[in-house]
Amino acid sequence: MHIAVIGAGIVGAATALELLKDEHSVTIIEPETPGGRQAASYGNSGWLSPASIIPMSMPGLWKKLPGYLADPSGPLAIRWRYLAHLTPWLVGFMQAGSTAAKVERTASILSQLLHDTASRHAAVAERIGRPDLICRKGLIYAYPDRNAFEAEAFAWQLRRQNGVAYRELSAAQLHELEPHLAPRYSFAAFVEDGGHCVDPGGYVAAMIDHAIRQGATRVHARAIGFDLVAGRLAGVQTDAGPVACDKAVIAAGIHSKSLAAQAGDRVPLQSERGYHVVIPANEIRSDMPLMPGDGKMGNNPTLAGLRIAGQVELASVSAAPNWARADILLKHARTTYPALADRSSTSGIDRWMGHRPSTADGLPVIGFASASRDIIHAFGHGHVGLATGPVSGQLVANLIADRDPAFDISALSAWRFRT
Repeated sequence: MHIAVIGAGIVGAATALELLKDEHSVTIIEPETPGGRQAASYGNSGWLSPASIIPMSMPGLWKKLPGYLADPSGPLAIRWRYLAHLTPWLVGFMQAGSTAAKVERTASILSQLLHDTASRHAAVAERIGRPDLICRKGLIYAYPDRNAFEAEAFAWQLRRQNGVAYRELSAAQLHELEPHLAPRYSFAAFVEDGGHCVDPGGYVAAMIDHAIRQGATRVHARAIGFDLVAGRLAGVQTDAGPVACDKAVIAAGIHSKSLAAQAGDRVPLQSERGYHVVIPANEIRSDMPLMPGDGKMGNNPTLAGLRIAGQVELASVSAAPNWARADILLKHARTTYPALADRSSTSGIDRWMGHRPSTADGLPVIGFASASRDIIHAFGHGHVGLATGPVSGQLVANLIADRDPAFDISALSAWRFRT
């Protein structure tokens, strides 16, 4: 079949590669540079963690919401002027984590998507001829002490229940693995099956380049709708004209919401605006990807330097960046790595802001559209977009080929939002 993949982020790129493997004709519709700075894939922390199954929404979150509104430097910032627009999403977001049972269900579903993320990415990188972009050295979750680790007992219990293997590190073991870490961290959980990408943007670009070498075509345009006749897809409408196709995959990240609506599904999708800073490699050496428990950012050694990624800001997609959010990341980096303790300036630091496409319930949308089974959703991956790219592409290819998925994906259908 001729299949149009709308979007050239990590999910669109992985989907295109899987569809080519099935010998379909593939057209990638993307107005911007694949892997460019505009893409959420570009700014991702680069972590490939089977432990990333803990949803953002947890029991008792509603009690903290007034504080988040009042504290622009907190871990979750909400811009007041957009509160009315965000309220429906926030209500669904808080409901999704209102009980331990709901959180356990979400973690179980995410574990199906994430349990083999590092090995899947290693296979993709090998296939496209860039094995150097994926490293499998494990991931460190560092804490000031065991008490700080045990304060997150519920999260680590969920991880154990879902098969996430980790071993505890003493202070000596931790600093042997990452000697550049501040001595204030004396305990860690080490996830050996984790990995990281040393250039997320370059990786996605290499995937698209490989797809094109394998026969995919690229249309430099923005998808704006669908040509449907009696429930059958005739093509995708773009701002550069129609693209005829038999099937279409919506993998346009934050821009998927309006396309999904035209395909019959109203999805509560909002941007969880994330930030990162990259500190040049000549200023700081880091041997291991590490998440400090007191900062909750992903610290990742990349080709460009040490990337510190994190923060959640809720606002409009069109709102200007609040670079104070990036400065918070830099401040945390100074306390995490002694080599940066005296750095007070932001000069020479690369700062970035992008849009995580996040559903209210913390799960991606993967499945057939309501208006036509010729349209398949593949978006809304939130914080785990990069990590779940390959498995999402495979799930889409299985739907199109009418193959049984490796696990039940009914919970990922857009139908879940109809109530």
